[in-house]
Amino acid sequence: MKRVLILAASAAFVFVAGSASAQDAKVEKGKAVYTATPTCKMCHSIAGVGNKNNPLDEVGSKLTPAQIKEWLTDPVGMAAKMKSTGKPPMKLSKPLPAEDVDALVAYLSTLKKK
Repeated sequence: MKRVLILAASAAFVFVAGSASAQDAKVEKGKAVYTATPTCKMCHSIAGVGNKNNPLDEVGSKLTPAQIKEWLTDPVGMAAKMKSTGKPPMKLSKPLPAEDVDALVAYLSTLKKK
């Protein structure tokens, strides 16, 4: 019985460590997508890099991952929903692949108040 519990605990640890590692990789990919997408930095900044008028440094404390995703996939609709007065409305030069959107959401969700 003790051996079964030890094996189960070990398997759970490996699963959690693997999940954390996969999430870390997604966050790093999101950071790379943000860095490689010029339209992001034209309107937003992170850690003082980019347009300082619209910082994203604490966006993960202000918006849920679902809200961040909605801003990335339907910025006009989200601006109306949130009563945003920013001009011009947020737009991407081209739609991002779903995998990149998910990675950006993972990255931006980590940007929280310190």
